[in-house]
Amino acid sequence: MEVANESATKKPKRLTSVVWNHFERVRKADICYAVCVHCNKRLSGSSNSGTTHLRNHLMRCLKRSNYDVSQLLAAKRRKKDSTLTIANISYDEGQKKEDYIKPTIVKYEQDQRKDEVFNLGSSRFDQDRSRLDLARMIILHGYPLAMVEHVGFKVFVKNLQPLFDVAPNSTIELSCMEIYGREKQKVYDMLRKLQCRINLSVEMWSSPENSSYLCLTAHYVDDDWKLQKKILNFVTLDASHTEDMLSEVIIKCLMEWDIESKLFAMTFDDCSTNDDNILRIKEQISENKPRLSNGQLLDVRSAAHVLNSIVQDIMEALQVVIQKIRETVRYVKSSQSIRGKFNEIAQQTGINSQKSLVLDCPLRWNSTYIMLETAVEYRNAFCHLPELDPDLVLSDEEWEWAISITGYLKLFIEIINVFSGNKCPTANIYFPEICHVHIQLIEWCKSPNNFLSSLAAKMKAKFDKYWSKCSLALAVAGILDPRFKMKLVEYYYSQIYGSTALERIKEVSDGVKELFNAYSICSTLIDQGSALPGCSLPSSSNDSRDRLKGFDKFLHETSQSQGAISDLEKYLDEPVFPRNCDFSILNWWRVHTPRYPILSMMARDVLGTPMSTVAQESAFNAGGRVLDSCRSSLTPDTREALICTRDWLWMQLDDPSPSSSHYALPLYVEAN
Repeated sequence: MEVANESATKKPKRLTSVVWNHFERVRKADICYAVCVHCNKRLSGSSNSGTTHLRNHLMRCLKRSNYDVSQLLAAKRRKKDSTLTIANISYDEGQKKEDYIKPTIVKYEQDQRKDEVFNLGSSRFDQDRSRLDLARMIILHGYPLAMVEHVGFKVFVKNLQPLFDVAPNSTIELSCMEIYGREKQKVYDMLRKLQCRINLSVEMWSSPENSSYLCLTAHYVDDDWKLQKKILNFVTLDASHTEDMLSEVIIKCLMEWDIESKLFAMTFDDCSTNDDNILRIKEQISENKPRLSNGQLLDVRSAAHVLNSIVQDIMEALQVVIQKIRETVRYVKSSQSIRGKFNEIAQQTGINSQKSLVLDCPLRWNSTYIMLETAVEYRNAFCHLPELDPDLVLSDEEWEWAISITGYLKLFIEIINVFSGNKCPTANIYFPEICHVHIQLIEWCKSPNNFLSSLAAKMKAKFDKYWSKCSLALAVAGILDPRFKMKLVEYYYSQIYGSTALERIKEVSDGVKELFNAYSICSTLIDQGSALPGCSLPSSSNDSRDRLKGFDKFLHETSQSQGAISDLEKYLDEPVFPRNCDFSILNWWRVHTPRYPILSMMARDVLGTPMSTVAQESAFNAGGRVLDSCRSSLTPDTREALICTRDWLWMQLDDPSPSSSHYALPLYVEAN
């Protein structure tokens, strides 16, 4: 609209608001207009109209050139001397989170384009940088990529920073992949320079659409003696992937990261994992493996997963009893009158419990334990409830079963809480807990009740399979705890094995010595310049083509002084360290590295082995780990990029263990 012929009339009173720098005030007849100098739109210019509508127009005017944001914000707050402090948030290397800037008044040229960089004091607005910041935000908090297409998000961004052009979904996805590429290179370089060996955990995931995924995570103790872990791969397994192809996928990932020669141990989340897969992986890296000759330290199974599996056997065996109790509790809580009558009966029968009956969530077995624990306390009240359906009345024997399994579940909950709740779950914490389970299973098998003894025998059979694979690795980690050493093995093995305990203790002692000797040989090779720190230990394979097999061991043994005492002997002969609640095993070994230079190398690798892979938030899930629909709908490459990069970025922040509040959407959902 042309306004050239309209006569401009100045208001007698001085126009003090900065918005009038962007409007021309004109009068036509008896009406006063404010005409935008950018788009020629006419708005009310009456003195009674104020300037709020003019300022709102400026924030949305698509044709306006750059304007002074500082002045508009100051005018809106009606504080001429106010100072706006903006945190200069950046993920560029070397930039501190404490850096802050104060905006100053900046003038802009009329021909400056909206997508160009503009200065705000010492700060800069950069379209590309802001796009990457948006991508990082999406990665960090698990927001859906499609959020950039949401109307509400676009309005928010436009009002917050009109200069920012919100990129489409596809562009943000490319930005996420760009960040993934850069962060992956950083992780690769870090792993290559790492002066220790790497442990790998292997977890299987699924999705609501029944897709399968393989999550590989590296665990290690870094050069500052801090326990670290990083997700390396999140592989989508299509329908053509059979179980025997799992080893090929794992080996490919190891070679992609170039860590197969640094591998110390692998932890699988299921004891039923095909042993042939494990054998193929061992054979593939047989020349590059730091392990005992029998391979026990390479193949570890998740302790929490085996306990969860045992619990599911309990739930299945007591399914009828648990369902009766569940329906009984539901009936009592169905109305206020029934609840009142039940409380009267409880008082009459002398029940003084302060707990209230609760219904469980069948998908969370710890909630089933709480339901059973409370129901057992009200056993006599249930028996005297006249209106209760006869089909729901438990017999005395069924109540005894309920009491027993409540005790079983309590033990498993306490132990899994130790595993999942520990902020630094080094391998040494598992041995005493698992030994306690072993002892309890032996006692439960002695139950005079045939049903309970049969159930305990089934539980112990599953546990024994786990114990046969992991007992040596668990014991070695326990020995490397200076508060226990060999004494802990002797204490528990005497209770577990009885008359054959000495033989079993000797097996552990020989295993520790064998592993230590391998580290001693490796240390000698490093000193001679024929090996690098963090490389593979000497192979103990029986390769007939190696005519000099065993030479390194012979050279090491004959080179040592006959009277010299090894690190291991010195460590085991010295008194145990006093037990206290503030003890940090990694700090202890960091301080004592000069005293035990070779044994500390071994301790660093052993203590970094993940003996359990369950996350705290999924510790009591009845099902496995299930990916949410938001992530499962992505392409395989994008899915892996978002999951891995989020893990890496969180590790760079002050809080490496993000709580659920950090995420808009969870990585997993509970299985139905």
